[in-house]
Amino acid sequence: MLKEFKEFAIKGNMLDMAIGIVIGAAFSAIVSSMVDDIIMPPIGLILGNVDFSELFLVLKEGAVQGPYATVDAAKSAGAVTWNLGLFINAVVKFTIVAFALFVVVKGVNRLRREDEAKPAAPAAPSREEVLLGEIRDLLKK
Repeated sequence: MLKEFKEFAIKGNMLDMAIGIVIGAAFSAIVSSMVDDIIMPPIGLILGNVDFSELFLVLKEGAVQGPYATVDAAKSAGAVTWNLGLFINAVVKFTIVAFALFVVVKGVNRLRREDEAKPAAPAAPSREEVLLGEIRDLLKK
């Protein structure tokens, strides 16, 4: 069983998948930082100093009555919140990741079409054809 697992883990596809997962996780962290730290602050500033990570509606008051300054304060008071800003951030992150994957898939598909469009090299003549050609050439002499 250990031998089978070793063969499975060493296969090229498994290694490619593992590398893809690690790169995907790193890419996700970069996109999260870009959305949270680069994109959303200027948008919030334009919309009147709105911090999207703290944009929420209280659906049910907690043990301590609001208003709550942050989502964490509302959660620690036991309030039920509707975290619209976090959802908007998640949608922006998803859109960026989906677009990046679209660009990658589009590039791979283009490369595949180019490979399919290349004409296949003619097959080498069989041994019989080579021998017949040699016999023909000998007979001509």
